[in-house]
Amino acid sequence: MQHFLGFAIPGVPFGCTYAIVAVGLVLTYQATGVFNFAYGAQAYVSAYLFTRLVQNNHFPVWLAFVLSVVVLGPVIGLAFDRFLFRKIATTNTTAKLVTGISLFVGIPAVLSVIFGSANQYSPPSILFDPGTVYLHVDGTPVNGSAVTAVLATVAILVALGLVLRFSNLGLQMRGAVESRRLTELDGVNAGRVVAVAWAISGFLAGLAGVLLAPTYGELQFNDYAALMVAAFAAAAWAVLRSLSIAALAGVLMGVATTTLQGYLPVNSVWSSAIFTSFPFIVLVAALLFVPGLRRLDRTKDPLSSVDPPTPPSVSSLRAPQMDRVIRILWYVLLGGFVVSMLTWLPTTWENVFNAGLVFSTLFLSITLITGMGGQLSLAQATLAGVAAFTAAQLATHFGFNFLVGGLIGAVVASAVAVILALASVRLRGLGLSLLTIAAALFFDNTVFPQALSGGHGQSISVLPTWVGLGVTNPDGHAFFVLAMVVLLICIAGVQLVRRGTTGRFLGAIRGSETGATGLGINLTWQHVLIFALSGLVAGIGGTMGAIQQGQVSPGLFNYQLSLVFVVVVVTTGAGTVEGALQAGFGFVVLQQLLTYVPARFGGNSLVVVFFAFGALTYAAHPEGIVEFQKRRWTLRFERLIFHTDPATAGRIPGVSGGPTGGAPPVAVVEPAVGDHG
Repeated sequence: MQHFLGFAIPGVPFGCTYAIVAVGLVLTYQATGVFNFAYGAQAYVSAYLFTRLVQNNHFPVWLAFVLSVVVLGPVIGLAFDRFLFRKIATTNTTAKLVTGISLFVGIPAVLSVIFGSANQYSPPSILFDPGTVYLHVDGTPVNGSAVTAVLATVAILVALGLVLRFSNLGLQMRGAVESRRLTELDGVNAGRVVAVAWAISGFLAGLAGVLLAPTYGELQFNDYAALMVAAFAAAAWAVLRSLSIAALAGVLMGVATTTLQGYLPVNSVWSSAIFTSFPFIVLVAALLFVPGLRRLDRTKDPLSSVDPPTPPSVSSLRAPQMDRVIRILWYVLLGGFVVSMLTWLPTTWENVFNAGLVFSTLFLSITLITGMGGQLSLAQATLAGVAAFTAAQLATHFGFNFLVGGLIGAVVASAVAVILALASVRLRGLGLSLLTIAAALFFDNTVFPQALSGGHGQSISVLPTWVGLGVTNPDGHAFFVLAMVVLLICIAGVQLVRRGTTGRFLGAIRGSETGATGLGINLTWQHVLIFALSGLVAGIGGTMGAIQQGQVSPGLFNYQLSLVFVVVVVTTGAGTVEGALQAGFGFVVLQQLLTYVPARFGGNSLVVVFFAFGALTYAAHPEGIVEFQKRRWTLRFERLIFHTDPATAGRIPGVSGGPTGGAPPVAVVEPAVGDHG
C-alpha cells in the first residue's frame, strides 16, 4: 500500500488542477454552449501575471493573487463573452471553435510581444511553500504545493456546488444554453446569466493556472497545453454535463498518470511516454465510447433556422468582364513570379517564396477538409509530419530516394487520416476537433520522438536528388521548379475534386446531411474520402517542407502549428484554392518582413497575433476576412470601372447573390465554410 501511495499521491495536485479546469469547461458549456478551447491560455495568463508581479515587481502574494486571479480571470472571461462569443449564433459550432483556437494561439503570442519570450522560473505558491513538507501520508511526503492544490480545489468545488444547487442560477444557465432566445421570452436576462458563467469560468481558469505553476520549475505555455487536454478528457467523460463527474475524472486522471508511470519499467518506451500521452488516450477513449458526446452538436434551439446563410466566394460574384481582367492579372503575376525566381531575386527572398510554395501545398489540405468537407481538423501538421518521418526513415534505413519515400509517406499519411476518419465517423464539429487534436498531441509526445530514437539526435538530415539535378540546396532554382510543379499538380487535383461528383456531394452534405442522405449520398464514404485526400495532400506538403528545411524534426510538425495553420487559412479563406495560396505566401512574407523589425517588438509572435485577430472575425465573415474584403473591393471596382449596378445585377455588397441575376446562396456551387457540424 505504501508503494502505491508513493506513486499515487504526487498525482493528486495534478488531478486537482485538472478537476478545476474541467469544471470550468463544463460550467461554460452548460451555460453558454461554448467549449472554450482558450481555457489553457487563460490559465497561463493568470499564472504568468501572478509570477511576474511577485518576482519582478515584488508584490505581496495575496495582492498578486487578487489582481491576477480574482480580477483578471473574470475580466478575461467577460471580455470573451461581450466581444466575441455573444456575437456567435448558438448553433454555429465551427465559429465558436475557430474563435477559441484563435485565442489559444494568439494570447501567448501577445504576451511574448508585450513582455518578451523569457520564461519565469520557480513560480510561487499562493498558500504554502512548495519546498516544505507539511505532512506524511503513510510515509509519503506531501509538500506545500500539493496541500494548496487540494485545499483550494475542495473549497472551490464545495462553494460552486452550493451556489448552483441552492439558487436559480443553475436552472437559468441550463435554460440559456438550450435556447437563449426562449429563455429571454420567459423573462430571464440570459445575457446576465451567461456573463456570470463566463466570470466564474475565468476565475477558475486563473486559479488553476496559479495552482499548477509551482508544480513545474519553469513557467511554460506547453505545460498549460497539456493541462488543457487533460481537462478536455475529464470534461468529455462527464459528457460536458456533470460538474461532480468532471471533477472526479480530473482527480483520477492525475492519480492514474503518476501511478502508471511509477509501475511501468524504468527507461522503457512506455514509461517515458505515458506521463504525456495518458490524457490523450483517455480523451480518445471518451470520444469513442461515451455515446452522449456524439450528440453534442445537435441543436435543440427551435429558432436556430433563422440564422442567415454564409456568403459565397468572390469568384462566383464577379461580373464577366471583371473576371476576365482578374484572370489576365493572375497569369501576368504568375509569369512575373516564375521569371523573377529564376533570374534576379536574392537568395533570401527566393528561400522565402520557396517556403510559400510549400505552405500553400500544405494549406490545400485544409481547403479540402474544411473548405469542402466542412470539418475542422486540428492534425494537418501532424499528417504532414507522418509523411516526412516516413520518407526520412525509408531513406535512412532502406536507401530510398527521399522523393520516392515522400510519395510513400504521403500514402501513409492518407492511411492515418482514414483511421482518424473511421474513428470519428459518428463525430462532428466539437467531437471531431477534440479527436484530431488528441491524435496530434499523441504523435508529438510518443510517435515522433520514437522516430528519432535510433541515434538521430534532434533531427534527421534530408539530402534528396531529383532527376539528376540534385535538389540538395533548398534555396536553389531546382527546388523552386520542383515545388512549383508539385503545387500546380495539387491545385489541379483539388479543383478536379471540387468540380466533380465528390465536390457536389460534399456541397450537398454541408447544406443538409439529412437532405443528402435522402438523395442517396453515403455520408460515411464521403467523410472518409475527404479525410484521405486531405491527408494525402498534407503528406505531400510535409515532404516538401522537409526538403526545404533540409531536415525532419518533431518541432516542424507539432500540434501548435496545426492550430496556427487553421487560424491562418480561415483568415484568408478556407473555401477557395486562392485562399490557400494567399495564406501560404502571406504567412512566410510577413515573417520575413518582421525580421527587419527590432526583436523587442515581438518578432514572429506578431505574425501569429495578426492572423489570430483575423480569425476572430470568422463568426461575422466565415468566408474569411480577406475573402470578405476582396468581395467588397471587387464590387466597388466593378462600379467604378465597368459602371455596374449591384442592385440591378442582383449582387449587393456583403449579400450573397449570383453573378448574373441574384441566384440564391444555396445555388452556388462553392459556398463559403460555415457551421455544418
